[in-house]
Amino acid sequence: MKDTCKFRRLGTMLDCSRNATMNMTTMKRWIDLTSDMGYNALYLYLEDTYEVDDNPYFGYMRGGYSQKELKEIDDYAYEKGMEVIPCIQTLGHLNQIAKWPVYKKHMDMDEILLVGDEAVYELIDKMFASLTKCLRTRTIHIGMDEAGKLGRGKYLDRNGKENPTDILLKHLNRVSEIGRKYDLQMPIWSDMFFSLATGGNYYISNANIDASVAEKIPDNIQLCYWDYYHSYKSFYDKMLAAHEKLQPGCCFAGGLWSWKGFAPNNKFSIESTRAALKSCIEHGIQDVFFTMWSDDGGECSKFATLPSLFYAAEAAKGNFLLADVKKKFKEKFGIDFDRFCALDVIIKNLDYKDQFPFSEVFGDNPEKYLLYNDCFSGMFDLSVGGFENERYKKCARKLSLLKKDDTYGYIFETIAALCDVLSIKAELGVKTREIYKNGDKEALLPLIADYKKVVKKLEHFYRCFRKQWYTEYKGYGFEVQDIRIGGLTMRVKDCATRLQDLYDGKIDCIEELEEELLDYEFEPSGKVTDHSGWRINWADAVTRSYLAIKLHG
Repeated sequence: MKDTCKFRRLGTMLDCSRNATMNMTTMKRWIDLTSDMGYNALYLYLEDTYEVDDNPYFGYMRGGYSQKELKEIDDYAYEKGMEVIPCIQTLGHLNQIAKWPVYKKHMDMDEILLVGDEAVYELIDKMFASLTKCLRTRTIHIGMDEAGKLGRGKYLDRNGKENPTDILLKHLNRVSEIGRKYDLQMPIWSDMFFSLATGGNYYISNANIDASVAEKIPDNIQLCYWDYYHSYKSFYDKMLAAHEKLQPGCCFAGGLWSWKGFAPNNKFSIESTRAALKSCIEHGIQDVFFTMWSDDGGECSKFATLPSLFYAAEAAKGNFLLADVKKKFKEKFGIDFDRFCALDVIIKNLDYKDQFPFSEVFGDNPEKYLLYNDCFSGMFDLSVGGFENERYKKCARKLSLLKKDDTYGYIFETIAALCDVLSIKAELGVKTREIYKNGDKEALLPLIADYKKVVKKLEHFYRCFRKQWYTEYKGYGFEVQDIRIGGLTMRVKDCATRLQDLYDGKIDCIEELEEELLDYEFEPSGKVTDHSGWRINWADAVTRSYLAIKLHG
């Protein structure tokens, strides 16, 4: 890593647990790319997607890395001067293994491990043993975040009601002891200490955390402050000061937004990164990395975050000037920075602006919820303003200009194809309901023709997306995309058939179109809800009967 970097460790974190796991070729491509920018650490988020000795159901059929693959990744990264650090879970976020009967005994409730149970600590010991066989590092990020129901299940039945912070510390100290066997330093996400003190809110810098808590945090545990949401340096200043008070020497994890849908959000990633890194440099933070989650299926290519990835690397050297970063980006990658940022398909801010701040909409993902929004019972039709088709049509043209790029063209081709679908699909439900309510029978035929066009465009998008997936990921997880996009295609076809039946007089009504639409976020006052900041998962968009088909993760 270049000496000009302000941090001891500068890394990226790839989510390998939310349905999409990078194949080995792409993993090496990622290591080449990031090490060349000046990153010297690769964090791999592995909930259950790694091999644990004597645990064949751990990550079974999830595309996890074998011990041989982890060794290969570590060796390759080592040659590039990069440390590979696993990010695992030793408390919550283990919903995938909780599905298997063999692990039921390990669970307190839902996805949380049962604190105090010896079988749990035997499993954690095997996790550490398996990882330390494969990797040179003696740093393992052990998670422990977002376990809000800690102690409310079997633990409560066995031990009665206890202070959740005491339960957390009891578990943390036990895991710390196991880690000492392997000479491990173990960062943890810090949110539980804050949320337990505030009734569930992490980002409260004046949280009333009892002074005794700090004394009980083991010395081989490091707090990791994670924040992907704020664009003001003063906010990070306060939170870093709060962490320093709780335990000196925390690390920081920012976010390069790749987890809201098919498209990235480089705009907000850059804004939040700028604020965060200025604060981290002033506070003397030594270890910084940028998370790249895949929350609801892993649809977004991690390479789509290239502008914010490059900006973060430059900012880590103290270069926060966007104009200079843009110039260097063009020289390095041969693509105009602003043109690359056209991948940020955000309905409220489609064109990249040179001025800060950007739109505060960091979680909006209309390219996903409008794609899966049902044509007859679409809950998100009330968010459609009547300009979406044209905007997505323009986006498709703009993105198509770069689809022949040798390195990243396939990503532009995929998002362009998605926008092409949305150039008709985005407003299709609204248009359908309007024609139906007006009783305009002659307008049904051109409407049915639009449905057929959407089917053809969906088939093209599917081919492009499939190419992107198998370029970057293992095959595991694409069955979810087959189910989702295939189901959407069949649903559009069925809606077209029913409209044809209506036109032919075979049916006299369509029940879903008879029903009045309600706003997704209903307000009794009748005021239209502000839809900014939505980040809708597939199951929430596709149907209200989603409990039987929920496929998150």
